[in-house]
Order: sequence, then structure tokens, then C-alpha cells
Amino acid sequence: MFAVGNLVNAIAMVLDLVLQFFLWLIIIRALISWVSPDPYNPIVQFLIRATEPVLRPIQRIVPPFSGLDLSPLIAIFGIYFLQAFLVKTLHDIAYRLG
Repeated sequence: MFAVGNLVNAIAMVLDLVLQFFLWLIIIRALISWVSPDPYNPIVQFLIRATEPVLRPIQRIVPPFSGLDLSPLIAIFGIYFLQAFLVKTLHDIAYRLG
């Protein structure tokens, strides 16, 4: 049973890394949006393409507040929730299986 526990633990670790990477992408996109970046820059295009699937639905639900887009902040809270709940739960399951 320890092999299954190790597998679940590895999945939790990879999920945590992916969520952390995505968190930084959202933070960088929010910071870059304040300086009006060049839309043809490949790095800016990558940031927009990578974060748009998460931020766009939030933007539809929560409109800008006084010209301030709150979708990155809400997405960051969502990522922290997933890290605190889902990743921790997977680590606990792995601990009990191993």
C-alpha cells in the first residue's frame, strides 16, 4: 500500500508546483498590466494566453471596481484555497496510505 501512498504524495507535490507556477504567472501578468506592455511581445502574449482561461470567467462574474480589475486577486485566493485544501488533503491521504 506504500506505493499508492507515494503516488498520491507525488501527485500532491506536482499539483502544488503547478499551482505555485500559475500563481506567479497571474502576479506577473497583474504587475505588467500596470505599465501598458507591448501586446506583440512574446512573453506578454504567453502570459495572456496562459492566464486568460482562468481570469476571463472571473471577469465576467466580477466587473471592474472603480477601474480596478479584481480578477487576479480572486484567482490568487482560489489558488491559495486549492493549495490549502486539495494539496493538503492529498498529502494526508498519502500519509495514511503509506
